[in-house]
Amino acid sequence: MGKRIIQQARGKGSLTYRVRKQAYNKKIAYPLQGEQTEAEIISIVHSAAHSAPLMKVKYQNKTFYNAAFNGAFVGQKISFGQGNPEKGSTLPIGKIPQGTEVYNIERNPGDGGKMTRTAGSAAAITKHLENKKVTITMPNKKVITLNGECRATIGRIAGEGRILKPFVKAGKKHYKMKARNKLWPRTSAIKFNAVDHPFGSGRGKRIKQKIAKRNAPPGAKVGHVRPRRTGYRG
Repeated sequence: MGKRIIQQARGKGSLTYRVRKQAYNKKIAYPLQGEQTEAEIISIVHSAAHSAPLMKVKYQNKTFYNAAFNGAFVGQKISFGQGNPEKGSTLPIGKIPQGTEVYNIERNPGDGGKMTRTAGSAAAITKHLENKKVTITMPNKKVITLNGECRATIGRIAGEGRILKPFVKAGKKHYKMKARNKLWPRTSAIKFNAVDHPFGSGRGKRIKQKIAKRNAPPGAKVGHVRPRRTGYRG
């Protein structure tokens, strides 16, 4: 008799596949839209749920967390919503000069920042268009157009050398993945036994069709989930 496959075990919500709540007790988000003030970095903290260090910013007796930028230090004064476009300042992208590196970019004005939040990453302001539109070149070289009222933080996120140091031991990797509830180690489906996965056994390595319906149950929702198309482009 087989056991539950990984998708079923994760869906059940056992302790094995449950995230530590303490890891997500710090949330990156900008304050409400429209507030303009000078802020101060009061501490730089580690968060297990984020790849970059976070800076705790205080303004008008309120605080919020943002990803720390290269060169950030405790006691540093930064502007929020207004002021000069200096490193660490949070401004609408319509007020940031072309060629400036930015991170934690809002997709819609006031959503608190959704894009470019990984350690060492940064996007660049490419061009100011009409109707308060701004084009931005993302870290993957893709160019997107956003509303000029969307906010972003100037600079590059700290922790760029994170991937340079190897884990060395499987134990360290285990605890790192455990803190963020990441599925690790990942095993190829064809290496499973036939009772443990729809693609299991792999007799002759003939992999079955990898198309799953959108409403398929956890035991069958494997492979491509309702893909628009498959195969090579002609």
